Amino acid sequence: MIKKPIIAIILFCFSLTATAQKVYDIKKYGAKGDGKTNDAGAIQKAIDACSKTGGRVLIPAPFTFLAGPFDVKSGIDLHVEAGAKLLASPDEKLYTKSAFRSNPGEGTIWIGGKNVENFSISGTGEIDGNGISFMGEELEDSYVLKPFTVLDPRPHVLTIIGGKNIRIRDVHIGNSAYWTIHLVGCNDVVISGITLLNSLKVRNSDGIDLDHCKNVRISDCYIESGDDCICLKNRREFEEFGACENITVTNCTMTSSSCAIKIGSENMDAIRQVMFNNCIIKNSNRALGIQNRDEGTVSDVLFSNIIIEAKLTTDTWWGKAEPIYITAYRRAKGNHKDANWRFPKGAVQGKVGEIKNIYFTNIQCTGENGVYVSAESKDKIKNIVFDNVSVFIDKTTTHQGGIYDRRPSELEGFVQGSTAGFYFDSAEKIKMQNCSVEWGKNKPVYFTYAVESKNVDSLIINNLEGQSAFPDKLEAVKK
Repeated sequence: MIKKPIIAIILFCFSLTATAQKVYDIKKYGAKGDGKTNDAGAIQKAIDACSKTGGRVLIPAPFTFLAGPFDVKSGIDLHVEAGAKLLASPDEKLYTKSAFRSNPGEGTIWIGGKNVENFSISGTGEIDGNGISFMGEELEDSYVLKPFTVLDPRPHVLTIIGGKNIRIRDVHIGNSAYWTIHLVGCNDVVISGITLLNSLKVRNSDGIDLDHCKNVRISDCYIESGDDCICLKNRREFEEFGACENITVTNCTMTSSSCAIKIGSENMDAIRQVMFNNCIIKNSNRALGIQNRDEGTVSDVLFSNIIIEAKLTTDTWWGKAEPIYITAYRRAKGNHKDANWRFPKGAVQGKVGEIKNIYFTNIQCTGENGVYVSAESKDKIKNIVFDNVSVFIDKTTTHQGGIYDRRPSELEGFVQGSTAGFYFDSAEKIKMQNCSVEWGKNKPVYFTYAVESKNVDSLIINNLEGQSAFPDKLEAVKK
């Protein structure tokens, strides 16, 4: 029998071991924290030293550390203390490393890392991308993007390529000039409890982009972004990392000027086995979007228990207030600065892969448009299920409705049409059960059917509640 004093000694030694993490305070490596000096060199010294032993790199309060680009490494916890701020330098000349390898036209890297393992960001301090300082004139709906020749100097806040066992918790991160958290080919990732706030006027200011990533859990986050809040994709620049799969997103609140949750539009591989659950999307343009424009596929995705508020905005932002949006069209040719980077090497035209096995359950939609499903041919979208999806449509802004947005499509980008509760155009096997459509008091003439369908093989509707916008003129369901 072990005596109590021995047990106490063992517990005491264990406690010392558990709390013996070495701390590398960046101030001790020369960081000034005056908000003016470029502290990137001192931060890098602290990171390099910490990576040799493992431990914590401390960004201490109550200081603001201005910094140009630096790299994180394996085995460290970058801890931003409450009251501390890490601020991206506004000096565009410092940003020289492309965020997309040999494609220089889509931003640079501020905080970067390659083949990083066992890395974390923690603390409740701020990581600020200083995004507005990289913008041009402020307009009513956006900021003007400054012209550039080859390299777009706008920095992404955090880019990790080929990471493993990545943890990002509790931090306040944002004000990005481009994407905020870009994880490429990462495996075993947890992002939890973060507050990510970007300007709703900054174009390309995505929140979290999972690019060829696997086994990712995102939870309990609050995100506002001019562009997509959470986006799953497979960029061609990183094709060696394979599919994006096994992703869960839960308990998040989001607002976007473009699309709150997007799958695509850059997708040259497979995106599969994905779940979004218990989320709130407020005051957004498009809410849930699957936007396939390349040869990659999207399959086995579940959206459940989601509340949506959608509204129309200007054409600067992709989307026309669709609460749920599924489209499959070949990418447009030559209408964008980086169009040639989207096609397979040597190709001048792409093709689009199929979308199948997509499930929506317990979704409450309020806004200025209805559910939109559309493809270039009906074999591209298969087996879509809407279970207990309610749609309430009312005209609340002065922006023109009766339009669907298929950008960046090889076919027409904007499509004039009626606004239906559910609009299906070219698909195979769509099932609706226990769904409802309700119209508000403000009903323009383009508000029409509860369900409108064309070129769909096997549309099954069980227990639909609701009428057309003008039941004395139009039937509820048009096939």
